[in-house]
Amino acid sequence: MKEEQLRGRPGYEHLNEPLHNLIEADFPANFADIRLRQAQGIVEELLKPADEAQDFIKRQQLCELTMPNSNFREENPGPSGMKVPKQDAESF
Repeated sequence: MKEEQLRGRPGYEHLNEPLHNLIEADFPANFADIRLRQAQGIVEELLKPADEAQDFIKRQQLCELTMPNSNFREENPGPSGMKVPKQDAESF
């Protein structure tokens, strides 16, 4: 792996550490603690794997990859108003 080749070289010291996130806040201490806990909760939620059945973005990308030359029509909005494409049966 490329990571193994770079480990130990100057500028790649971070490869010797476990995977981590650094969250900083530039607020008064009492306010910073609250904001850092909120940020930690958001990051932890984002790192959880998505349920395959609910992963609308992944499904959309797979549809686009499997049918690059097909016409799509938007149907069934996904989360946040996203549209999940469906192949237009009339194009055949």
